[in-house]
Amino acid sequence: MKDYIHKRVMDLSTYIIDRRATVRQAAKRFGVSNRTVHKDVTERLYGLNRNLAREVKRVLEANKAERHLRGGEATRRKYQTQAKSGTKKGGSAKKT
Repeated sequence: MKDYIHKRVMDLSTYIIDRRATVRQAAKRFGVSNRTVHKDVTERLYGLNRNLAREVKRVLEANKAERHLRGGEATRRKYQTQAKSGTKKGGSAKKT
């Protein structure tokens, strides 16, 4: 494995563990794709440091378990913002 990939894998792993970050957050922070982050911390990390890989896996599983809550919260904020501004987006008016 090339040195820069090894460094990225280790940096991503510590970032995810320290901040309890999601794959998307880590990808945005490091300027790589979600798929790259996922591959780095699930496949490549396992070959480098199994204990660290297990810890990252726990964080990612916790994030996955909370995913539906985050989505619901985002939807709630969206509709609260629309209610405050008095605008509605989307939908269709029924024509008769």
